[in-house]
Amino acid sequence: MPEIMPLPLPVTLMVAGLMAFWLIYLQAAVIRIRRSHGISMGDGGDEACARAVRAHGNAAETVPIFLILLALVELQGAPLWALVFTGTMFTAGRLLHGLHFMRRRKGLLLRVLGMALTLTATALVGAGALYYGASALTG
Repeated sequence: MPEIMPLPLPVTLMVAGLMAFWLIYLQAAVIRIRRSHGISMGDGGDEACARAVRAHGNAAETVPIFLILLALVELQGAPLWALVFTGTMFTAGRLLHGLHFMRRRKGLLLRVLGMALTLTATALVGAGALYYGASALTG
């Protein structure tokens, strides 16, 4: 059997690992709330369950595209500082956004800040992907 060489994607691997555990945490919160309220599917009209479902769902919707873009720009040789910066920004954004939904208070600061960090980090890696793609096309 041929030897499999690992891809040199340390930043993407770190962010992916952190996001895996964050998604597990968010899913566990949904399970805990559903069990405690006897909800078998959906949110059962319970606000706490609806918030937990959305926290998990929003993370599941945003994490994959970010990780794909981060891996692609990392493979193209983006500077380590830029990868760490955007990976940290994205991770912080996801944590803040998720914490907003898990809290019982209604303030929007964590949600707004979390989405701002998430969208900015995603835009940065998206711009990096466009830059590297255009550079490859123009030689």
